[in-house]
Amino acid sequence: MARTKKTLKKNEPIKLWVKKLANGNQSIYLLKRKFIDGKDIKQYECLNMYLVPEGKNDFITKRQNEETMRLATQILSDRIIKYYKGEHSLKTSKDKKEKNANLILYITTLADKHFEKTGNKRGLYHNLYSLAFHLEQYRGNKITFGEIDKKFILGFIDYLITAKSGIKYNNGTTSTLAPNTANKLFHLLKSTLNKAVRDDIIDNNPCAKIAPADKPKSQESKKEYLTINEIKQLINTNCKNNTLKHAFIFCCLTGIRWSDIKKIQFKDVKTDFEGKNIVEFRQQKTKGLMVLKISDEAVKWLPDRENKADTDFVFVLPKNDSANTQLKRWCKEAGVTKQITFHCSRHTAATLHLTLGTPIEVTSKLLGHTKISTTQVYAKIVNEAQRAAVEKQNNIFDK
Repeated sequence: MARTKKTLKKNEPIKLWVKKLANGNQSIYLLKRKFIDGKDIKQYECLNMYLVPEGKNDFITKRQNEETMRLATQILSDRIIKYYKGEHSLKTSKDKKEKNANLILYITTLADKHFEKTGNKRGLYHNLYSLAFHLEQYRGNKITFGEIDKKFILGFIDYLITAKSGIKYNNGTTSTLAPNTANKLFHLLKSTLNKAVRDDIIDNNPCAKIAPADKPKSQESKKEYLTINEIKQLINTNCKNNTLKHAFIFCCLTGIRWSDIKKIQFKDVKTDFEGKNIVEFRQQKTKGLMVLKISDEAVKWLPDRENKADTDFVFVLPKNDSANTQLKRWCKEAGVTKQITFHCSRHTAATLHLTLGTPIEVTSKLLGHTKISTTQVYAKIVNEAQRAAVEKQNNIFDK
């Protein structure tokens, strides 16, 4: 990592530091300073927050960047306060109590706190308990933070490659973890240990010492999406839950995630200074502020605002499992044979934008992606679909 040109002053033990990435985004770090044997040592802690390049008159991106910097500055302020209170440890090793803290208990506690906050046992809660389960299978339930080093991490990676998924086939055999699952568990362990660093349990994350070649590799998964004709089929088919129908079509046009659409209130739907319709909300996944322009077509699927309070939810939706069950029934009645979940509306929005000619950089911003490489997956899908469409012409006059 390149060193920042501006060095830390003695009265500035922690500061924000920004690194420019290859895609043009800027990743925000905390740069921490400590002295070891008279040497001035700097440590970098990634906040997983990004500044996005701003185009001319791009007030939406500018506002998002300002909000990102505000949050980063708040984190910095909190750390500096803790540091001067003696709570922010910058020493070379943790005390015995911290080294003996139980990793499995730490992970399950994080999961339980997440459930208390969200009431959702899917997603992060489920994934954290899955991580705890596989760590226990790998090394038992008494793993301490003091044991976790590069060798421990490499051993866990080897375990993930051969670990059983629990899925049994008809012949009685049990499958191993899918490559994407192994990759996800490794990165979840990495982010968990990053949090342990922030919580002053450990000084550094040994996952950072793992070479890219040694990390579990992911495989590109199939992203199911609806074509324009399939969306029309759904529109022309009654759904027993009309609110769910409207919310799903709205998300097919906007790309808003399930975790966000169910929390959007009427006060979040407004017009900008140009009189254009927008939805403003903070993303549940990335915590980034979204100011999303929405088309007139999307507005048609919003419910009537009459007699609604500003704090009322725009769409009152069932739980995710129930919503997906109802979607499956609706798709079947509409003659759509694909395995569609609510999240497929987001895939649909991405491919729809690209199919209609929206530049990939703009599509990336509309979806709230922090990396354009995430959006490029959809560009590949569209290109394959276009190629398949053209190839249908082959030999049509020979029949």
